This record gives sequence, C-alpha cells and structure tokens, in this order.
Amino acid sequence: MPDVLAAVEGRRSYSRVTEKAPTHEDLLPLVAASARVADHGALHPWRLIELRGDDRVRLGEAIARAEHDDKPSQKPLRASLLIAIVFCKQKSGKVPGWEQEAVASGVAHTLSLLLADAGWGVIWRTGHYTRSKPVRKLHGLSKKEQLLGWLYVGGIPENSKAGHRKPIDAEQFLSVLP
Repeated sequence: MPDVLAAVEGRRSYSRVTEKAPTHEDLLPLVAASARVADHGALHPWRLIELRGDDRVRLGEAIARAEHDDKPSQKPLRASLLIAIVFCKQKSGKVPGWEQEAVASGVAHTLSLLLADAGWGVIWRTGHYTRSKPVRKLHGLSKKEQLLGWLYVGGIPENSKAGHRKPIDAEQFLSVLP
C-alpha cells in the first residue's frame, strides 16, 4: 500500500514541465479516484476539461482577448496537457454553494496529488481571466459554472531541483475548543 503521508509531504508544484504528458486513458482512473473526495449529497459539482494541442493555442487567444492584448498568451503552451477545473453549482436545499465549491477544489487537489504520485509534474494555475467572458466562452461554461483554473501537467525535467517548503508548526494550526 502506498504511503499517502510521504506522497503528500513530497508534493511540490512544477512551474516548468517537459512535453511528455499522461494520455486520456491514463487520466481516467485518476479522475475516478479523485471523485472520492467528501461530497455531501453526492452532487458531483465539478467537471474537468482536457486541453491539448491547438486547444492550448485557442486558450492563449482567449486570454489575450480578456487582457486586451494583441498577441496570444504563451502561458497555456507551458505544458502539453492542461486540465480545466470547473465548479458546477448544483441546486440543493441542503448543500450550500461554498461547500460545493470546496468539493470541486478537493477534486482538483486530489487529482494533482495523484498525478504527482504517478510521476508527473503538476502546477495549479489560476488568474483573473478565469472569470472573463472570452475564457468562459472557450470552455463552454454555463451561467452557473465557474472556472477554478487549470492543472498544467507534464514530465518532470531531469535537472529539476527538489522544491523546499518550510515545514509548518502544526501546533499553531491545530487547537481544541477554548
């Protein structure tokens, strides 16, 4: 059985990745496992969109329109696979919107952990243009959906240095009732 604690402790973001990327078939079991996050009411308030090849160019053009720039953004070309995370708010008298958005975020983070554990470099990128009309339109979002960003996924460069994060003092974040 894999050591989940070690996998989580070893997680880091890779701002640069190689062109190698998981296939659609590689992603399916990871997405299925990511769906196991706590989801009050089993509403599944999320969906994912794969962007590969020219889809990334089209995203760069949409970002440029959102930024009122003449040149397409090169940001989406930093990885050969982008996975858009879409929050799909569901009608519910029991589960508030914030809780549903937490589920969508949990799916994205869990997927990033599973991708990292499978040997892929991942970074979750966001930006104010995720709420822009051109970017929303490109992703085919409905009025009740929000784009939470993209997981940029690729191979880990050989010369990549291991990231270092300063450990937190867990005592500062874990308490008992006063």
